[in-house]
Amino acid sequence: MSVLLGPGQGGDNPNLWPLLDQRRAETGRSLAGAFQLLADKAYSHDSTRARLRWMRIAHTIPERRDQIARRKVKGAAGGRPPKFEPALYSERNTVERGFNRLKQWRAIATRYDKYALTFLGGVLLAATVTYHRTHR
Repeated sequence: MSVLLGPGQGGDNPNLWPLLDQRRAETGRSLAGAFQLLADKAYSHDSTRARLRWMRIAHTIPERRDQIARRKVKGAAGGRPPKFEPALYSERNTVERGFNRLKQWRAIATRYDKYALTFLGGVLLAATVTYHRTHR
């Protein structure tokens, strides 16, 4: 598992690349074919999909409604829809449940820590304890 602490007001999509870079540094090998990226519609941007294809990272990301409409307006020139596996995407809820478990820790939910490093330490501690509680 890789954890990256970004700015609270920052978007999800820009933080994907530093997270993948951190994951590659931790494993010491290429991410191509190493895993399947499951992401929500916040990551459904053409440039994101193109870069993931270039990095050879398999991904399952649903299309936003505006992207579907834009593709259909273009007709045959709009191309085919990106590959999407609903059964695999349904597994993404485990990530959301993990976030909900972390938010049960008051220090994580309220983020009263002054320093980001202190908060990150709390997140890592909470994640470790939660993992061991659920995998006994």
